Amino acid sequence: MKAIKDNKVYTVDETTKDAYLAQGFNITDDKGKVIERSPSSSVSYEAYSKVVAENKALKAEIKKLKAENDKQGSNIDDDEEPIEDTSKKKGKAK
Repeated sequence: MKAIKDNKVYTVDETTKDAYLAQGFNITDDKGKVIERSPSSSVSYEAYSKVVAENKALKAEIKKLKAENDKQGSNIDDDEEPIEDTSKKKGKAK
């Protein structure tokens, strides 16, 4: 395992992992996949801004789709599952 923070990389084991996490290091496996993030890790402003913009776009899309759904006169509530049409299922003999 490795402890990574900024430009520092240390090889660690289970006994020292918690100490490095407390100091703000992320723990990765030998291939670089993050095993455990430091509790003091923060998200970059760039990543935060990207998520906020995506959230705003998705909310607008949901609003648009709900308006289209209302125009079509659908009677399906948000909490209700649509009724399945069983007449066109494969394998049923008529």
